[in-house]
Amino acid sequence: MIQAGATMSAVPHNKRKRLQSILIKPAGPDCNMNCNYCFYLDKAALFPQAKIHRMSEEILEETIRQCLWAEPDQLSLGWQGGEPTLMGLHFFEKAVEFEQRYGRNQIIGNGLQTNGLLINRDWAKFLAKYKFLVGLSLDGPQHIHDRYRILKNGKGTWSEVADKAKLLLDAGVAVNAISVVTDYSVQFAEEIYDYHKQLGLSYMQFIPCFERNPAIPSEPAPFSVPAEGYGKFLCRLFDLWTSNFVQSTPTTSIRFFDSIFYSYIGLEPPECTLGRTCGVYLVVEHNGDIYSCDFFVTPEWRLGNILEGNLLYMLNSKRQQEFGLRKARLPGECLKCAWLTVCRGGCPKDTVSDGENGFINHFCASFKMFFEHADAKFRHLAQEWKERQARQMKVDRTVSPQKPSRNDPCPCGSGLKYKKCCGKT
Repeated sequence: MIQAGATMSAVPHNKRKRLQSILIKPAGPDCNMNCNYCFYLDKAALFPQAKIHRMSEEILEETIRQCLWAEPDQLSLGWQGGEPTLMGLHFFEKAVEFEQRYGRNQIIGNGLQTNGLLINRDWAKFLAKYKFLVGLSLDGPQHIHDRYRILKNGKGTWSEVADKAKLLLDAGVAVNAISVVTDYSVQFAEEIYDYHKQLGLSYMQFIPCFERNPAIPSEPAPFSVPAEGYGKFLCRLFDLWTSNFVQSTPTTSIRFFDSIFYSYIGLEPPECTLGRTCGVYLVVEHNGDIYSCDFFVTPEWRLGNILEGNLLYMLNSKRQQEFGLRKARLPGECLKCAWLTVCRGGCPKDTVSDGENGFINHFCASFKMFFEHADAKFRHLAQEWKERQARQMKVDRTVSPQKPSRNDPCPCGSGLKYKKCCGKT
């Protein structure tokens, strides 16, 4: 195998990133829906050699082989698109077969992000058997979901997707609701939250929509969520989330809030938008091309190809380091902001020109509004968590002097693995 130019020799050993997460797009930008706000459909222009884009078994095997060679402990594989289920169930059965063949007793987590249209009982049985975490794209009740998530003929998809959510849940599949917050849905925080709960989707991820207007690139696309509206959405959602706590413990999970909580207890947040830098994972396209980030699948940020290079080397390449450090180059307004340590400037894809300070995040005003609203509660929750942690550690030292292993649940009761909690601090 050819090793693509760069090696890791220039990267100090203690600063080398581990390949613990990778995003795989086996059907590339292909999709059986035509959502108005989708940013990825246009990526087909990068692959003009064919109208239909499908990952070969050779590329699939090499991707999994390299991933499991690179990471000795714990690996997360995200299967995304476009729509990954266009590959058919056999492709994913083959993926699991390769994971079993090349695995070395690692913990392997598979996550499938899908629009749900092709899911049937066979899919549900497979996903439950191999413990796939499914992120189901469901924007909320019918009038919200069908606003933008439509077929090529303009027909809405809510009824079918809602049925598939029930099918997956009934089969015992772990399902997260993935909801895009748009100019329309931003008005309905409570309705969306209650809808997901009633459907049985207690794990939720909300993605603020921001795309540029193709006709006027300096302006947001019409479906993009306004900054002020998104700030109010987050505040209302936070109040709903905390109102459902039982004995200071959440009964629903909202990924953004969960990630922010990490910062308040002194841990590294799992969401890359909240980190000092980014570039902590790689994207594998259907043809084996490797990119720096899902939002930067562009020729500029193509790092190589899986059949010609090494994933771990590409993750630690000078080019990927440059990509990650771009996030840390924040404007002066961010550097003097009271919320810098919990915000970190947001996602670089959402930066816009402000005419004075150069560039700033489109959602800057949203985040300021939200942290001013939620900070006191987060601090209170963090203090309670630390007190519980201290009490539990005291009990554990009394009951048993044995130290937990890295992948054991942390004895403090946080719900995190020991290596991600007390074993880290």
